[in-house]
Amino acid sequence: MSEQQQKFLPKRIILVRHGESAGNLDGSAYATTPDYKIPLTEAGIQQAKEAGKKIRDVISESGKWKACFYVSPYERTRSTLREIGRSFPRKRVIGVKEECRIREQDFGNFQITERMKIIKETREKFGRFFYRFPEGESAADVFDRVSSFLESLWRDIDTRLHHDPSDDLNIIIVSHGLASRVFLMKWFKWTVEQFEYLNNLNNCEFRVMQLGDSGEYSLAVHHSDEEMLEWGLSQQMINDQKCRATEKCQWLMDGLFDHLDTDSEDANNGDHNTDKID
Repeated sequence: MSEQQQKFLPKRIILVRHGESAGNLDGSAYATTPDYKIPLTEAGIQQAKEAGKKIRDVISESGKWKACFYVSPYERTRSTLREIGRSFPRKRVIGVKEECRIREQDFGNFQITERMKIIKETREKFGRFFYRFPEGESAADVFDRVSSFLESLWRDIDTRLHHDPSDDLNIIIVSHGLASRVFLMKWFKWTVEQFEYLNNLNNCEFRVMQLGDSGEYSLAVHHSDEEMLEWGLSQQMINDQKCRATEKCQWLMDGLFDHLDTDSEDANNGDHNTDKID
């Protein structure tokens, strides 16, 4: 990628999970309140305020920067954004957009505590990615709609998010734990097996995807090996992030072909090169 092209790309894409909600504190809240209406707790509001300060510290290092926000339509994410936004002067914000495709995984309508406990135990046996909640979604379903959102995000970057190329553009996505994990999975082409080992984000924890010298985004530009290990990334995945930060990398994970002998030629290769001419 040319230096000129890189100037128009966001410097960072930051994924933020919402603050502590009433449902995080007491799972029985889902039995009487629709998931999308679950509010933040007082602790969650404070977490969001602190997250706003931390995120601004990350993106303001250059002195010239702008921010654009995308937010899930749920009450707890919108409230998180409102508190994060207190750290951002209006002149620094070039856009705020509610985006339904980055909403929480649908677990069904009202969620009865004892029933959900049994269902989640079944999910662990079945596999977190493909298990579909009765009357709800699987992580694979969320992956599909987040993938669609990514396509729209690139169109926004190309056509709507006009900014001075001398300003660092930062896209901040306030969403949910699963939506953030499948966003990363889609972006970095992680496998389903690798997804299964990922840990959820804590409330108001964020991941910084930053543009590296190679012109690719990487978690390793801002985050340490120790952090990525805590998130559930394998050493291979961490090495890939480091590679992305400095050079172009092969996207297909070696694990899919680790059973092949890389030192031998195709046994039939000679046959293709020895055709006789009559």
